[in-house]
This record gives sequence, C-alpha cells and structure tokens, in this order.
Amino acid sequence: MCRIYVVISVIRPLGKNKGCETAGLNDSPCIFWERMPSEVKPRIVVLYGSQKGQAQSIAEGIAEEAEEHGLLAELSCLNQKDKYNLEKEKSPVVFIVSTTGDGEPPDNALQFVKHIKKKTLSSVHYKHLHYALLALGDTNYENFCKCGKTIERRLQELGAQKFYATGYADDGVGLEVVVDPWLEGLWKAVKAALTNMISNSSIKEDSEKTIPDSLIPDVQLNLLSLTDDQSPDFDPKCASMGSASATQAGSPSGGVVSLTTRPQETQNINLGMSNAPSLSHSVSPLSDASLNVPALPPPFLEVSLQEVDTVDEVRVLVKSHDLALLDPFPVVIKLKVLIPVYFFCILLSFFLLLKKKKMSTCFIQIFGPLNCETLNEVPISRAVCLTTGESVKTAILLELDISAYPLLNYQPGDSFDVFCPNRASEVKQLLKRVGLEDQKNHHVQVSLLKNTKKKGAQVPSYIPQNISLLYLLTWCLEIRSVPKKAFLRALAEHTADSVQRRRLQELCSKQGAADYNQFVRESSLSVLELLAAFPSSLPPLSLLVEHLPKLQPRPYSAASSCLQHPGKLNFVLSVVEFPVCSGRPVGRRGLCTGWLVDLVNPAQLLPGEAESLCRMALPQIHVSLRPNCSFRPPPDTSVPLVMVGPGTGVAPFIGFLQQREKERQQNPDAVFGETWLFFGCRYRDRDYLFRSTA
Repeated sequence: MCRIYVVISVIRPLGKNKGCETAGLNDSPCIFWERMPSEVKPRIVVLYGSQKGQAQSIAEGIAEEAEEHGLLAELSCLNQKDKYNLEKEKSPVVFIVSTTGDGEPPDNALQFVKHIKKKTLSSVHYKHLHYALLALGDTNYENFCKCGKTIERRLQELGAQKFYATGYADDGVGLEVVVDPWLEGLWKAVKAALTNMISNSSIKEDSEKTIPDSLIPDVQLNLLSLTDDQSPDFDPKCASMGSASATQAGSPSGGVVSLTTRPQETQNINLGMSNAPSLSHSVSPLSDASLNVPALPPPFLEVSLQEVDTVDEVRVLVKSHDLALLDPFPVVIKLKVLIPVYFFCILLSFFLLLKKKKMSTCFIQIFGPLNCETLNEVPISRAVCLTTGESVKTAILLELDISAYPLLNYQPGDSFDVFCPNRASEVKQLLKRVGLEDQKNHHVQVSLLKNTKKKGAQVPSYIPQNISLLYLLTWCLEIRSVPKKAFLRALAEHTADSVQRRRLQELCSKQGAADYNQFVRESSLSVLELLAAFPSSLPPLSLLVEHLPKLQPRPYSAASSCLQHPGKLNFVLSVVEFPVCSGRPVGRRGLCTGWLVDLVNPAQLLPGEAESLCRMALPQIHVSLRPNCSFRPPPDTSVPLVMVGPGTGVAPFIGFLQQREKERQQNPDAVFGETWLFFGCRYRDRDYLFRSTA
C-alpha cells in the first residue's frame, strides 16, 4: 500500500509543551509527524434542499470540487435521512438550501425543517455540529431566503457552531453575485474548521475550552457589483491553453481553467462586428482576455431512443390518458391496426372521463407523491379581463369549477399549483434544432452512465418510464429555463465554429459575468433561443436531460372565499411579456400565463365583463392545492385587519374580504374590527383591479 506522511499542527496552551524539547519552541505549536494511508481524506458532508434544481446544482459542484482540495464529500438531499446523521456528525456540514412559494422550504427539505423545529429538542442537541450555510432566494418576493434563515436560527438555538459566514444569494440580481465569492472562500474555511476540530480532539484538559476567536477564519462577503472591474484571480495550477478541447482533458473536475485565445483568432472574432457587445459576440477587453472557465461538468446520464410499434405507442398513451400527444402521422404506420385502435382509445378515454379518473400514470410519476393526492383536472368556467387594452399589463381573473372535487377545500390565504405543458410550437422547434424531429414518438431510455465521475449522480425522478421523446419535452423538462453557466460550458464542447465556441466560453467565465447577466439571465433567455444564437452548436439529447430542470408548476393565490362562492375557486394572473432583446428577435409571453390566455381567449372580452365558457367545451387544467397555514385572516374577528396589496398582489386579500363579509352575514351579533385594504396601481382608469367590488 502506498503511504504518505502528513504534517499535523496541534495548538497547545501557552507554557512548556510536553514532547517538544527543542530550544525556543516551548511556547510554540508542537508539530509532529504521523503516518497515514494515502487513501484516507478529511471528510465533509454536503446537504441540499432544492425546489428547481439550483441549490442541488451548487451542492453537486461543491462535492465534485472537494476532491481537488483533498477532501472527501458525502452529498445527500435533506430528505435522504438514511444517508446522514447530524445527531452524531463530527465532520463539517455544508447546507445549500433554497426557498419556494411564500417563504416555504423546498419539498425535499420540508421534513427536515419540521424535525429541527421540534420543541422537544434541547439547546445542546447540535452542540457538536460545525456548519456553513448558503441560502438562495429572490428579493422580488416576500420572505427572502426564509428557509435558510429558519434552518440557521434553529441550528444555533440547538447549539451548532458556524465556521463560515452565511451567504444569502439573491436571484433577483443574480445568484452568482454572492455564490461565486462564497464558494471561493468556502475551502479555506473548511480546512480551517477541520484543523480546529483535529486540534480540539488532540488537546486533553480538565475542562472544555471553546475555540479562540483568532482561530476562526476571518471571512467577509461583499455584495459585488456586476459592473465592477475585477482582475482575474488565476489558479497557479492552471495551464494556459488555446482551445476548450484542451481543458476537457487537462482540468480536474470542478476546478477552474485558464484559457488564452490566439491573437489571430481574436482578430477574426471582431472582424465585421459592431463595437457594441451582444449575445453572440463580444468586444475588447473581454474578447482579448484570458478566461477563467469552469471545468467541464462530468456527464452522468446515458440517453437512448427506442423505436416502438405503433400499437404499443397507442397503448402507452391510453394508459397515460393523454391522447393529445399522439402523433397522427407516426413513423411506423400500420393503418389496418392503427385506425380501429385509435377510435377505441377515444372511446376508452371518454369512458374513463365519465368515471372521473382524473390522474394519469405519467402525471403521478412526474409530479411526485406530494401532489398525487391533491392533483385534479378541473374546468375553467369563467374568465374576466380586469384591465383595459391601454394598460401596461393585462390582468385576467379565472374561475375554476371545483364543485366535483372535495379535496380542493381551500381557505383564504391558500395557493395552488397550475401544471402547464411547454408550448407545442417550441417543443417542435427544439426537436428540429437537435435533429430528432423524426424520432419524437420513440421511447426514451435513461440510465446512469457507467464510471461517471459525478458525485451523487442519479436518474432524475421526474422522468417516468415508457414515455415518448415528445412527452419528455412537453411535460417533464423546463425548456424555457434560463441556461446555467454549466450548460454553456458543456455546450461549448459541442460547438463546431471556433468563434461561437469562444463566445460560449466567455459567457460562462469569471471575466464574462457581466455579459452573462445582461444577455442571458436578465433577458430570461431560453435554451431554444440560445441555440438559435449559436447555430453551430449541436447538443446531444443526454446534455439536455442532464441540464434542463424539472418543469415546475406555477403557484397562484386564491382570490376568493369558498364561503362566499361555494364550489368555485378564483385566481388572478398578470400576463407576463418578454420583450425583444439580443437573442430574442420576437417577444413572447410567459409559459403558464400565455398558455392560460390561449385556453380562454380573453382578447374578445371587454374590460370588466365576464365571459361564460358554458357555450363551448370547458378548457381543463391540472391543479394541486398548497395550503398555507401561516397566511390566514385572524381567527378573532374583533382584531383590526390592515392589508397591503398593490397590483395582482391584492388577489389573496379579496378572499380575506369575502370571508369577513360572509362571516358578518352569518354572525350579525359578533364584533368585527376595522378592516383596511390598501391597493396601488399605475392608472386608476386602466388597471384598478376589482374596482367594481371595492
């Protein structure tokens, strides 16, 4: 067995050190040699709670980079209780957590948060625990980083010790503004914490002593401006290379490499270009700079397409009750069998609908066990346009008929999720762009890549078995998601044109952070729009499956009270518009709001007038209730109530008002406190929502 010698410095109290007889070292740290097998590495634990995959991606990056720093990282999700045990954990623990909804923990962190909030836990329950925490949030919403703040508050109340300053990353201005410097300082803090923990375990004293403040790493996080002119911080271990292909072979996983573009190549980049940067090209000094580019993310999925018989394909689609995804012109056409089977499927689906079988097998697998019990397909019975045509934004009130769905028993303050598909036109464009349009009805087989170097790699749980490629891109993957830097880095390896490859490297580099924020993140650029800007890029399907996150449901607040409107559920949406920008030649609507607008077609409605949809087939949507027990009207009706809700933020308070009005009618002798609602809008005559009911 190969062995190495490890030097460990043990800090002892001032005075004569036993075992150190060398003159002049009596009051110095005692250094001794210990033989240790080479395969033994210091250990850290990385735990994450993630709703959309951002926190998970950061945690996976930490686990991968740990090996480069000589550490062994054990990566686990917070809901994987069998893989970690904080009650006995002696190694440093790194938490990466996001916040979802109205300040709620991610679904996979909910049970952990409930556990640490138990009042039966003592104040020294986690006295042995040393932790660091990175919280993700968005200041555009209330309760910024609430989940991370809740976890940190409880950890400290239970005696845990923080060894590194907590980071609060704001997606409203760019997560990387805080995440990048936080990650840079993490490794120094982890090594200092390990040294202190080893030192403390080696010191034998009659009484316990706390770690001196001088031994805690002095870490300060500064909120960096995206326009700050920063000099690149090069790693001396990095080599200067001329192409991205060299970085793939020469850089360790999770590290940073330095790239230098040849002068002739730089001239070609700027030839014929304007002096203003855009998504597809840069200008000096970025175009001439050496780049700190992230290491290539290790691939971890093997994705293949399997051609299936048409009869089998129809059977699978019937099982999922989703005939809308059946291609009327399949690649393998067997008319003698297909036509009778197709009409049989229609009759069977109609029969299942009459039986009120609302949930498909594929939907159960995609949306997970947390939503299965409350997932319902409900009709939209009414649509009201709340704004005029001259308003800056279009607000629409939709009414759902939930009279046949007893599980949707909501309270004012509750919200619910709307599950929407990706737009069919965009799915078709993406299939054509990656050269798979003729294989859209093939079954997708996803498995782990053998010998992958990705830590904690697993097949995404939201990808069901026996689905077509068309179904995968329609219901499972968020093809509208803003591409992360890791995707840009990987995409560069599948880009034939050297100029386009260089630009992708710039956008994912440290030096190109400002361009990435301006042209990708702030513009809410989609993967499809990115691929259109780089025509020589041809990513394999496995790359899309690895980097595209789960298609998330969209939450909306209930804008009604079931006491006032039994069997009805109202909500208000503001139609999201993405304007034309570099990389988007044509504006587009938001995914869910645009889909809902297309369903009800409220363009024909006059402002303030309701359109009953009873004359036509009622459009149906999948919804799931999200109770919010922390956001309720006061149970004591005598308590005064002040509400502030500008714009569509007034929606939940309409339910509050309706609830109180109905309670007044039912209890005329009860005492009711004053109720105030403050509402704000741009123009009184254009977007004064609910003016007729005020």
